[in-house]
Amino acid sequence: MGFRNSASQSVAFWHCVCLVLAAPGKRGSWKHLQTTQYGSVAFELGNQTYLANIAYPKAVLNGDYSAIASQQNSPVPLTVIFAEDDVVTGDYLQNVIASYLEGDDVFSEDFLGAVFIASNGTSSNPTIDASASAYLSGLSPKHVFLDASFGGNRHFSNPPVTYIAAPTNLTAGPYAASISENSIAFSTVYRLYRDSYRDFLYGTYDSNDGTGSFHPVSIHQSRFWDPMIPVPSRIYSWGDTRPLAGSRVAIKDLYDMKGLVTSGGSQAWASITSPANTTAPSVQRILDLGGVLVGKYKLAQFASGADPWDWQDEHYPFNPRGDGWLTCSASSSGGGCSVAAYDWLDFAIGSDTGSSMRRPAAVSGTYGNRPSQGMMSLEGVMPLGGATDTAGVFSRNVKDWVRFAKNWYIPELCQNSSITGLSPLVTPDSYKFPKRILYLTDYLPLKNPAAEEILQAFISNMTAIFGMTVEDFNLTAVVGNTTDEVPKYGALNNATQIIDTITQYQVVGKPLLTAWSSLYDGRFPPIDPARRPYWKSYDESVYNDTLYNQSLATKRTAVDWFESNILYSTPESCSESIMLWDIGTGGLPSYREKSLNSNPNTTAFLAVTPPTAGISGASLCPIYGCVDMTIPIGQVPYASNVTFVEEMVPVTVSVIAKRGCDFMLWNMWEKLADEGVLNIIKTGRTAF
Repeated sequence: MGFRNSASQSVAFWHCVCLVLAAPGKRGSWKHLQTTQYGSVAFELGNQTYLANIAYPKAVLNGDYSAIASQQNSPVPLTVIFAEDDVVTGDYLQNVIASYLEGDDVFSEDFLGAVFIASNGTSSNPTIDASASAYLSGLSPKHVFLDASFGGNRHFSNPPVTYIAAPTNLTAGPYAASISENSIAFSTVYRLYRDSYRDFLYGTYDSNDGTGSFHPVSIHQSRFWDPMIPVPSRIYSWGDTRPLAGSRVAIKDLYDMKGLVTSGGSQAWASITSPANTTAPSVQRILDLGGVLVGKYKLAQFASGADPWDWQDEHYPFNPRGDGWLTCSASSSGGGCSVAAYDWLDFAIGSDTGSSMRRPAAVSGTYGNRPSQGMMSLEGVMPLGGATDTAGVFSRNVKDWVRFAKNWYIPELCQNSSITGLSPLVTPDSYKFPKRILYLTDYLPLKNPAAEEILQAFISNMTAIFGMTVEDFNLTAVVGNTTDEVPKYGALNNATQIIDTITQYQVVGKPLLTAWSSLYDGRFPPIDPARRPYWKSYDESVYNDTLYNQSLATKRTAVDWFESNILYSTPESCSESIMLWDIGTGGLPSYREKSLNSNPNTTAFLAVTPPTAGISGASLCPIYGCVDMTIPIGQVPYASNVTFVEEMVPVTVSVIAKRGCDFMLWNMWEKLADEGVLNIIKTGRTAF
């Protein structure tokens, strides 16, 4: 029966639930709001807004339905139940509906305007008893549909019953049913959530037209200017055994989704490029695992590290933490902040070239990672640096994060060494944990003493659980004291900048400048200041393939040294040690408004290199290819410059391990979650 049935686990869980449903007269009626350009219908039901994919329904049954056809041709809210029991009782139906209400944020009693019960049991002659008939009559649905296998039942008198064959591709849950004289169409419904923090560009949903393409949702909450984001019923996936079944995922608008324009956060770029004709392999992997793509989120234009006050094309996203006026960082800013904001969102995928996963995770108090260099294909993703870009994921739940990662990152999707310039990547699912913690004194302690106390408690828990020792370690001094053959920070910083500059100019900058000049009489395109001066002065005679390859070779030399002398594998450990540092704010607030960050004792600018460090800590893994993860460990109070009351800001720690030891770290986080050290993160003002 495929993925249709969820009733057995639902009823087993809810066997003792007693729920009083709203009186039938109180059910909301269908109110048509608009028909989109793609033929989908936005409608209101009760006090919620929904979208139904009327143009391409989930399933269609052909037959003679003239006796029940809707004269107004208006869809009917309908609930599909797949019954596991061979004898369906009123209690059984009530418990199923109770489980729907408890476990799903899309389904409501308003979808009981029509009910379809199909058999998913073992009997060839299932039965609906008199109590089930009475229960359904009490709901007063407009239509009751029964699987044809129930044809021997004659308990129903009101409402009348229509016997139909259950479509093989239909799953349990809420639908919009379009009943004509010769067919019944079951259309997938999506609840439209208001993106009140304006973290998204727009919502998306599967077109279901057989091409694998997606449609944008061009519907906004006009009073508040907020995009409306469509999320499908979780009930649809309850019987789906795939590891990400029903997980709602937001996508950074660098990743191609078939049928949608990949803007890179630039209206100029969006105006000269066509919709993607394929979905990026990294995104397709999420779909293959059962994930649902609910929207494209905002990013710093062309994945730059632009400060909030330098955004021009897009309105900067809002961070739900604290006073609501904190930075979301860049460039995967909409991803970290949306996961921190909304319970209805499970994950967001982004990219990290210089810091763009790790810093947004830090300021939003979510779990986020920069994986080992080369761990995920970036085909179909707008590049910044061909040999420095990586793909990461945000999550609030440690175990969900681990599950996502272990299924998303697979060897088949690793990048080739010809792209990374590094040795082939090996990523064992290792439980060979580190022996040492290197506390990087060139980046620590945290600026806020209260935050440092939280960090020290976290370190104590790690050492106790994993039997590790802690050593103060100054990486800046170690690198500075190496022989001349080992590249120093100045050369390494220059090499990564060259890689980033050449890659993006060749793939994005030059095509944009050329097309815009041709279209608009030699004019330079309107882009944000983060890229404008570099692309205006770009010299192709200097930034050439020879320079790029030299930069790759410099990076490769540094990585080989680092993996032999600093973070290395032993027979007992995938990464003999891990390094701790801080990519965040040190436990101080950092605001989206520049002038509010003026007091260095009570506020913090992001991306400021400590005077004790030779390079930004965010650049360590882009240089050395290592894995770097942001872990939320607590929160501390601050006096808000906006609300003028005490608020809370997240405290996080950054953890670095040897390239290829990502799963070792995820196994450590899962162990710390089991021990109660790491927690599920809350949405809203406070992370804990």
